[in-house]
Amino acid sequence: MVQDVRHDVERSRYELEREGSIAFAEYERRDGLIVATHTVTPPALRGRGLASRLIKAMLGDARAQGLKVLPLCSFVADYFSRHPEEQDLLAD
Repeated sequence: MVQDVRHDVERSRYELEREGSIAFAEYERRDGLIVATHTVTPPALRGRGLASRLIKAMLGDARAQGLKVLPLCSFVADYFSRHPEEQDLLAD
């Protein structure tokens, strides 16, 4: 997993803590998919690449588990457009 990203399975999200705040990417598991639903970065933490690190960790886990990703979150959809090397993980 991407260094210092925590996977909170019970809350279905990936988290990074900085300066007393938490950035996170939420998901749902459905029929062999990870459905990326929401990404939040507190305003004070924006512009540091934290959201991208969260998504990279999520995609790494999806790849390791043989799952596809359905990006309902606009940030995750944009991440896929900026990272063509991850396109194989996109759900049809």
